Amino acid sequence: MTLLRIGIDGISQATPLDTFKTSLRAGHSVEQIMQYPIYSAALAGVGWQWVNLAWLVGGVFLLWQKAIRWHIPVSFLLTLALCAALGWLFSPATLASPQLHLLSGATMLGAFFILTDPVTASTTNRGRLIFGALAGVLVWLIRSFGGYPDGVAFAVLLANITVPLIDYYTRPRVYGHRKG
Repeated sequence: MTLLRIGIDGISQATPLDTFKTSLRAGHSVEQIMQYPIYSAALAGVGWQWVNLAWLVGGVFLLWQKAIRWHIPVSFLLTLALCAALGWLFSPATLASPQLHLLSGATMLGAFFILTDPVTASTTNRGRLIFGALAGVLVWLIRSFGGYPDGVAFAVLLANITVPLIDYYTRPRVYGHRKG
């Protein structure tokens, strides 16, 4: 059984995702990996889940204060959860559960504090939904099939590249002009 040394990274960041990916590559099944101490403690004993729940509370506060709009975080989290649930449903022996995807790594930090940056995010509401969904798919793909344990940083960069195109195709039509 692989044990994890407890340090600040072991409590707060991508270490659960890294342990998961490394153990999968070593030939362990998801069922075996979920028995590791880093995953098997109750919610009160798993620090990385509490960190993500704290980011979630902060994000809900920002939504309540109307400092950010709901489109990007909701579409990001729903898309990530949907991709993770479908992947886990079809391949539970090799892919992580939706709970692991939503409550580990930089998921909540990315959803509420990074993706919602008004300078780099899409400007239209439809564009924000597409942007958040694209980032959610990219995070799941990078985490599940890529070489890195957490894909939020790469997903943000790749989704930001598409923002001009998303804005071009989702901008509202000017009254009196044809679409085109």
